[in-house]
Amino acid sequence: MVHYFPKQLSNKAIITYILSLAIVSVVFVKYMLKPAFLIIGIVWVLAFFLLSSHYSKSWLRIEEKKFLKRLFITAVVLRLIWVIFSYFFYLVKTGSPFEFGSSDAIGYHDVAIWFREIGWAQTINYLSAQSLSDSGYPLYLTFLYSIIGPNIFVTRIIKVFLSSWTCIFAYKLAKRNFGDEAGRIAGIFCALSPNLVIYCGMHLKETEMIFLMMASLERADNLLRQERIKFWNVLLTALLVVSLFSFRTVLGASVVFAIFSSLVFSSTSVMTKWNRAVLVIWAVVAVAVFASGTIANEVEGYWESRGSNQELKRTQQVNKGIEWAKYATGTVMAPMMFVLPFPTMVDVDEQYNQQIVNGGNYVRNYMGIFVIIAVFNALFKKRNWRDYALIGSFIIAYLGIICSSGFANSERFLLPGLPILLIIAAYGITLIDQRNYRIVKIWCRFLPVIILLWAVFKLGSRGIL
Repeated sequence: MVHYFPKQLSNKAIITYILSLAIVSVVFVKYMLKPAFLIIGIVWVLAFFLLSSHYSKSWLRIEEKKFLKRLFITAVVLRLIWVIFSYFFYLVKTGSPFEFGSSDAIGYHDVAIWFREIGWAQTINYLSAQSLSDSGYPLYLTFLYSIIGPNIFVTRIIKVFLSSWTCIFAYKLAKRNFGDEAGRIAGIFCALSPNLVIYCGMHLKETEMIFLMMASLERADNLLRQERIKFWNVLLTALLVVSLFSFRTVLGASVVFAIFSSLVFSSTSVMTKWNRAVLVIWAVVAVAVFASGTIANEVEGYWESRGSNQELKRTQQVNKGIEWAKYATGTVMAPMMFVLPFPTMVDVDEQYNQQIVNGGNYVRNYMGIFVIIAVFNALFKKRNWRDYALIGSFIIAYLGIICSSGFANSERFLLPGLPILLIIAAYGITLIDQRNYRIVKIWCRFLPVIILLWAVFKLGSRGIL
């Protein structure tokens, strides 16, 4: 069993990335990434893989409290550096502290300022007529602005601490399911994850949403494993889950599905029969309460429109000249859910946000093979998948729904699954042996080809090739 992220795997990941970037840049030199995005991608990949290997080994045997302190501080420092850098980077590149194409971010900011001006009574009255999933983040920003004023920089500093605390949730969740070594690797992966860090410098809702999601799953996992069920623990878990619906309906529904799946499938080594019976009764009552309300209506509406949403997205893309988009259906994309999205390594359509996260997306691609190894091990080798029902059912439900919609390769919509994928990947790394390592080497040969083909798709679908 491997107890840390080996340097051999780290170096192989870096070499594969540099090779992929070089091939794409040479083949499509006319559409090569701008120097700033090239440097950002390379720095993120080097930082993630080198520091993950170093920290997972050097922090392996230290006391848990000291590990958590170092993990949190490291996550905070890294995110603070990025928030400060990105604030001025966006000022220079866009003329404002908002990211490229920041219509959603500016919209959230302006709406929160407006809510602050009209007062809470009118704000609640206005939101009562809107979709529930559109209310959570504007309300959060309004509350924040009422205390600190419409301060963009301070708001992002708060994101830094929420995202850093998410890493602690990842460690605890992974430790209970896969052991302390996998937990430490998972926590470090989340602390160093480029995409999780980059979103702290954006004014979007993803950082807060992922914090609530990880808190919900971690508390639910803790609740399911307790010898005695406590009312306040049940209440806290329920409130966290319900709050998710005010950020993204599908995310809340996926967490509810994961909890139900865990109640049904978890083995007795995870949950006692008495706890299962009590929690099933509570869950049935909770569902009955919400079944006739707004949440149920939004979930039903989203599910029924998933096919038309996908078709509409594809039609819009084709109408814009993205001819090959019609082939990127849920049937095609779903089998790749553990490795999506692919990195954008060509300069096309001014997709600068995607170019900034090209290194982070590559990290997801590379780590995907360890997720597959872990899933294969749980399903076919050890056959202990029931012990991981909460984590497994959540990631399959959420990514499955996203891949069946029109956002199968949307980095922003896939982002909430990232912490769980990193947890599973951390477990997959602990399973590495000579046989699995051969699979990793084969994957490293395929990755540059896949990334090159994705560049071909990006350019060819726009009629450039």
